[in-house]
This record gives sequence, structure tokens and C-alpha cells, in this order.
Amino acid sequence: MIDSTILVGIIILFVLVTGFFFVTFGQVTVRKLRKNPATKDKLGVEFASGWDILNVAGALSTPKWLRQRFSRSKLSFLVADYQTLYENTSCFDRVLARIFWGFYVASGLLMVILLMNNAIALLY
Repeated sequence: MIDSTILVGIIILFVLVTGFFFVTFGQVTVRKLRKNPATKDKLGVEFASGWDILNVAGALSTPKWLRQRFSRSKLSFLVADYQTLYENTSCFDRVLARIFWGFYVASGLLMVILLMNNAIALLY
């Protein structure tokens, strides 16, 4: 069994790495996309400042079958346009997006696991 203190330490590490990649991806890729007139309006809806960074990373990291399903939805205007982003980003930008998105999702899932663990009191 894993001690919950170790799990909290792993979560903190993942959150710090996620924060680093959030800033890096925002400065390297999304800043370039915001300045481009062709992509400025294709970054999805920004509910809060910086939300477009998550929209772009999610769009560049989502599998094809899920992107197609999202595009058929009535709420498809909320997400970033994958085709436009793909045409205006480099391979490095897409790899950086997938790394950031992977750490972002993993840190969120680890937090949910920790909360569920505390709810059922499996670890001390």
C-alpha cells in the first residue's frame, strides 16, 4: 500500500510540472496563435483569463474520434478549431501541447484518487 503522504507529494510534483508547462505552452505557442489574425478567433471560448491555453492544448491532444464527436455537438463553438490550429503550429508545439495536457489530466486524476481514498479511508 502507498502511504497517502507519498501520494500528496506526487500530486504536488505533478501540479508544479503542470504549472511550468502551462506557462511555457502559453508563452511559446498560444501567444503566437493570439497574434496571428487567422487563428485569433479560433481558440475557443475563454471563460477566464488563460482558458484559451487549455482549449488549444486540449484540441491538439484530443484523439481524432473524439474531435469528430465534439464537432457534431451543439456546443462545438466552445472548443478550439483543430484544423486551423494544426495548420498554424509546428511539431514541437503539438508535442508540447500533449506533454502539458498529459500532466494536466494526470494531476487532476491523482487529486480525484486522493479524495476518493480519503472518503473510503483506505490509506492513513
